[in-house]
Amino acid sequence: MTARVEIVPVHGIGEVRPGDEIADLVAAAATDQGTPVLDRDCLVVTQKIVSKAEGRLVPLDHEDRSARHALIEAESRRIVRRRGDLVISETHHGFVCANAGIDLSNVEAGQAALLPVDPDSSAHHIRNALRARHGVDVAVVVSDTFGRPWRLGLTDVAIGVAGIAAIVDLRGSADALGRVLQVTEVAVADEIAGAAELVMGKAAGVPVAIVRGLDPTWFGAGAARDLVRNPQDDLFR
Repeated sequence: MTARVEIVPVHGIGEVRPGDEIADLVAAAATDQGTPVLDRDCLVVTQKIVSKAEGRLVPLDHEDRSARHALIEAESRRIVRRRGDLVISETHHGFVCANAGIDLSNVEAGQAALLPVDPDSSAHHIRNALRARHGVDVAVVVSDTFGRPWRLGLTDVAIGVAGIAAIVDLRGSADALGRVLQVTEVAVADEIAGAAELVMGKAAGVPVAIVRGLDPTWFGAGAARDLVRNPQDDLFR
Protein backbone atom coordinates (compact mmCIF):
# COMPACT_ATOMS: atom_id res chain seq x y z
CA MET A 1 0.00 0.00 0.00
CA THR A 2 1.31 3.44 -0.90
CA ALA A 3 1.94 5.88 1.93
CA ARG A 4 2.04 9.03 -0.19
CA VAL A 5 1.51 9.79 -3.85
CA GLU A 6 2.80 12.95 -5.55
CA ILE A 7 1.42 14.23 -8.86
CA VAL A 8 3.56 16.71 -10.79
CA PRO A 9 2.29 18.54 -13.90
CA VAL A 10 4.85 18.81 -16.69
CA HIS A 11 4.78 22.31 -18.18
CA GLY A 12 6.46 23.66 -21.28
CA ILE A 13 5.97 20.78 -23.71
CA GLY A 14 4.40 23.03 -26.34
CA GLU A 15 2.64 22.04 -29.54
CA VAL A 16 3.30 18.45 -30.60
CA ARG A 17 3.73 17.71 -34.31
CA PRO A 18 3.65 14.46 -36.28
CA GLY A 19 6.95 12.65 -35.88
CA ASP A 20 7.87 14.26 -32.56
CA GLU A 21 9.39 11.94 -29.95
CA ILE A 22 7.25 12.34 -26.84
CA ALA A 23 9.92 10.79 -24.60
CA ASP A 24 12.37 13.56 -25.53
CA LEU A 25 9.79 16.31 -25.08
CA VAL A 26 8.78 15.04 -21.64
CA ALA A 27 12.32 14.44 -20.42
CA ALA A 28 13.44 17.92 -21.46
CA ALA A 29 10.41 19.74 -20.07
CA ALA A 30 10.48 17.88 -16.76
CA THR A 31 14.19 18.60 -16.32
CA ASP A 32 13.77 22.28 -17.24
CA GLN A 33 11.14 22.76 -14.53
CA GLY A 34 13.31 21.09 -11.91
CA THR A 35 11.41 17.79 -11.61
CA PRO A 36 13.33 15.33 -13.81
CA VAL A 37 11.75 11.97 -14.55
CA LEU A 38 12.97 9.30 -12.12
CA ASP A 39 12.93 5.51 -12.02
CA ARG A 40 9.59 4.13 -10.78
CA ASP A 41 7.68 7.22 -11.87
CA CYS A 42 4.49 6.69 -13.82
CA LEU A 43 3.97 9.14 -16.67
CA VAL A 44 0.40 9.92 -17.65
CA VAL A 45 0.32 11.20 -21.23
CA THR A 46 -2.85 12.48 -22.85
CA GLN A 47 -4.14 10.74 -25.93
CA LYS A 48 -4.17 14.02 -27.84
CA ILE A 49 -0.40 14.45 -27.98
CA VAL A 50 0.13 10.75 -28.68
CA SER A 51 -2.28 10.98 -31.62
CA LYS A 52 -0.54 14.12 -32.89
CA ALA A 53 2.94 12.60 -32.60
CA GLU A 54 1.76 9.47 -34.43
CA GLY A 55 0.15 11.50 -37.20
CA ARG A 56 -3.39 10.40 -36.35
CA LEU A 57 -4.82 13.62 -37.75
CA VAL A 58 -7.33 13.65 -40.60
CA PRO A 59 -8.99 16.47 -42.51
CA LEU A 60 -12.53 17.21 -41.35
CA ASP A 61 -14.86 20.16 -41.72
CA HIS A 62 -16.15 20.55 -38.17
CA GLU A 63 -19.45 21.90 -39.50
CA ASP A 64 -20.06 18.95 -41.85
CA ARG A 65 -22.27 16.62 -39.81
CA SER A 66 -22.40 13.95 -42.51
CA ALA A 67 -18.61 13.80 -42.79
CA ARG A 68 -18.26 13.71 -39.01
CA HIS A 69 -20.73 10.83 -38.69
CA ALA A 70 -19.03 8.94 -41.52
CA LEU A 71 -15.69 9.28 -39.75
CA ILE A 72 -17.21 8.05 -36.48
CA GLU A 73 -18.60 4.99 -38.23
CA ALA A 74 -15.25 4.28 -39.89
CA GLU A 75 -13.54 4.37 -36.47
CA SER A 76 -16.20 2.16 -34.84
CA ARG A 77 -16.74 -1.54 -34.53
CA ARG A 78 -20.41 -0.89 -33.79
CA ILE A 79 -22.73 1.98 -32.98
CA VAL A 80 -24.25 1.57 -29.52
CA ARG A 81 -26.66 4.54 -29.34
CA ARG A 82 -27.42 7.77 -31.18
CA ARG A 83 -29.09 10.90 -29.86
CA GLY A 84 -28.92 13.95 -32.09
CA ASP A 85 -25.26 14.69 -32.80
CA LEU A 86 -24.11 12.43 -29.98
CA VAL A 87 -23.00 8.94 -30.96
CA ILE A 88 -21.90 6.30 -28.47
CA SER A 89 -19.85 3.69 -30.23
CA GLU A 90 -17.52 0.79 -29.61
CA THR A 91 -14.15 1.45 -31.19
CA HIS A 92 -12.02 -1.16 -32.86
CA HIS A 93 -10.02 -1.30 -29.61
CA GLY A 94 -13.15 -2.32 -27.68
CA PHE A 95 -13.62 1.04 -25.92
CA VAL A 96 -17.21 2.25 -25.58
CA CYS A 97 -17.15 6.04 -25.73
CA ALA A 98 -18.61 9.12 -27.36
CA ASN A 99 -17.95 9.66 -31.07
CA ALA A 100 -15.40 6.82 -31.30
CA GLY A 101 -12.95 8.97 -29.33
CA ILE A 102 -12.58 11.42 -32.23
CA ASP A 103 -11.44 14.76 -30.85
CA LEU A 104 -12.02 18.19 -32.38
CA SER A 105 -10.63 20.24 -29.48
CA ASN A 106 -7.07 21.59 -29.43
CA VAL A 107 -6.50 20.69 -33.07
CA GLU A 108 -6.21 23.08 -35.99
CA ALA A 109 -9.38 24.07 -37.84
CA GLY A 110 -10.24 21.55 -40.50
CA GLN A 111 -8.66 18.63 -38.63
CA ALA A 112 -9.74 15.89 -36.25
CA ALA A 113 -7.60 13.73 -33.99
CA LEU A 114 -8.24 9.98 -34.00
CA LEU A 115 -7.34 7.56 -31.23
CA PRO A 116 -3.96 5.85 -31.61
CA VAL A 117 -4.18 2.63 -33.60
CA ASP A 118 -2.75 0.65 -30.65
CA PRO A 119 -2.55 2.74 -27.46
CA ASP A 120 -0.80 -0.02 -25.50
CA SER A 121 1.96 -0.06 -28.13
CA SER A 122 2.10 3.75 -27.94
CA ALA A 123 2.65 3.54 -24.18
CA HIS A 124 5.37 0.91 -24.67
CA HIS A 125 7.10 3.09 -27.26
CA ILE A 126 7.29 6.07 -24.89
CA ARG A 127 8.48 3.84 -22.04
CA ASN A 128 11.15 2.15 -24.16
CA ALA A 129 12.35 5.48 -25.58
CA LEU A 130 12.73 6.98 -22.11
CA ARG A 131 14.77 3.98 -21.01
CA ALA A 132 16.95 3.85 -24.14
CA ARG A 133 17.48 7.59 -24.65
CA HIS A 134 17.32 8.97 -21.10
CA GLY A 135 18.19 6.03 -18.84
CA VAL A 136 15.03 6.01 -16.71
CA ASP A 137 12.73 3.06 -16.08
CA VAL A 138 9.16 4.31 -15.82
CA ALA A 139 5.60 3.17 -16.37
CA VAL A 140 3.40 4.96 -18.89
CA VAL A 141 -0.36 5.46 -19.00
CA VAL A 142 -1.99 7.00 -22.07
CA SER A 143 -5.16 8.74 -20.88
CA ASP A 144 -8.35 9.93 -22.51
CA THR A 145 -11.54 11.54 -21.27
CA PHE A 146 -14.61 9.32 -21.14
CA GLY A 147 -18.15 9.70 -19.89
CA ARG A 148 -19.63 6.92 -17.75
CA PRO A 149 -23.00 5.16 -17.86
CA TRP A 150 -25.27 5.97 -14.90
CA ARG A 151 -23.09 8.84 -13.67
CA LEU A 152 -22.81 12.46 -14.78
CA GLY A 153 -19.52 14.11 -15.62
CA LEU A 154 -16.33 13.16 -17.39
CA THR A 155 -13.17 11.58 -16.06
CA ASP A 156 -9.87 10.47 -17.51
CA VAL A 157 -9.25 6.75 -17.98
CA ALA A 158 -6.37 4.64 -19.25
CA ILE A 159 -6.50 3.63 -22.91
CA GLY A 160 -2.84 2.59 -23.09
CA VAL A 161 -0.65 1.05 -20.39
CA ALA A 162 2.98 -0.08 -20.19
CA GLY A 163 5.13 -1.08 -17.23
CA ILE A 164 2.36 -1.16 -14.64
CA ALA A 165 -0.67 -3.30 -13.89
CA ALA A 166 -3.92 -2.05 -15.36
CA ILE A 167 -5.87 -4.04 -12.78
CA VAL A 168 -4.78 -5.17 -9.31
CA ASP A 169 -6.62 -8.35 -8.36
CA LEU A 170 -7.42 -8.45 -4.65
CA ARG A 171 -9.54 -11.59 -4.80
CA GLY A 172 -8.48 -14.03 -2.13
CA SER A 173 -6.97 -11.38 0.14
CA ALA A 174 -8.58 -10.30 3.40
CA ASP A 175 -10.28 -6.98 4.10
CA ALA A 176 -9.74 -4.93 7.28
CA LEU A 177 -12.16 -7.20 9.16
CA GLY A 178 -10.61 -10.40 7.95
CA ARG A 179 -13.24 -11.29 5.36
CA VAL A 180 -11.89 -12.82 2.17
CA LEU A 181 -12.52 -10.63 -0.89
CA GLN A 182 -14.37 -12.49 -3.63
CA VAL A 183 -14.76 -10.07 -6.53
CA THR A 184 -12.55 -7.02 -5.90
CA GLU A 185 -10.40 -6.04 -8.86
CA VAL A 186 -9.10 -2.46 -8.72
CA ALA A 187 -8.66 -0.54 -11.99
CA VAL A 188 -5.48 1.18 -10.82
CA ALA A 189 -4.53 2.46 -14.28
CA ASP A 190 -7.86 4.29 -14.52
CA GLU A 191 -7.37 5.67 -11.01
CA ILE A 192 -3.89 6.91 -11.94
CA ALA A 193 -5.24 8.57 -15.10
CA GLY A 194 -8.07 10.26 -13.17
CA ALA A 195 -5.73 11.47 -10.46
CA ALA A 196 -3.27 12.92 -12.98
CA GLU A 197 -6.06 14.84 -14.71
CA LEU A 198 -6.51 16.88 -11.52
CA VAL A 199 -3.24 18.69 -12.28
CA MET A 200 -3.49 18.64 -16.08
CA GLY A 201 -6.99 20.06 -16.53
CA LYS A 202 -8.93 20.26 -19.79
CA ALA A 203 -7.77 23.68 -20.99
CA ALA A 204 -4.51 24.33 -19.15
CA GLY A 205 -2.19 23.08 -21.88
CA VAL A 206 -0.56 20.47 -19.62
CA PRO A 207 -0.61 17.14 -21.49
CA VAL A 208 1.67 15.13 -19.18
CA ALA A 209 1.89 14.48 -15.46
CA ILE A 210 4.36 12.52 -13.36
CA VAL A 211 2.75 10.29 -10.73
CA ARG A 212 5.31 9.40 -8.08
CA GLY A 213 5.17 7.14 -5.03
CA LEU A 214 2.93 4.36 -6.36
CA ASP A 215 2.97 0.94 -4.77
CA PRO A 216 6.10 -0.79 -6.18
CA THR A 217 4.23 -4.10 -6.45
CA TRP A 218 2.05 -2.59 -9.18
CA PHE A 219 4.97 -2.15 -11.58
CA GLY A 220 5.35 -4.85 -14.20
CA ALA A 221 3.30 -6.22 -17.07
CA GLY A 222 0.00 -4.56 -17.85
CA ALA A 223 -2.16 -3.45 -20.75
CA ALA A 224 -5.22 -1.29 -21.15
CA ARG A 225 -6.92 -4.11 -23.05
CA ASP A 226 -7.08 -5.87 -19.65
CA LEU A 227 -9.67 -3.26 -18.66
CA VAL A 228 -12.07 -4.09 -21.51
CA ARG A 229 -14.83 -6.39 -20.31
CA ASN A 230 -15.41 -9.47 -22.46
CA PRO A 231 -18.80 -9.37 -24.22
CA GLN A 232 -19.81 -12.70 -22.66
CA ASP A 233 -19.31 -11.20 -19.19
CA ASP A 234 -21.21 -7.97 -19.97
CA LEU A 235 -24.77 -7.97 -18.60
CA PHE A 236 -25.67 -4.83 -20.59
CA ARG A 237 -24.62 -5.86 -24.08
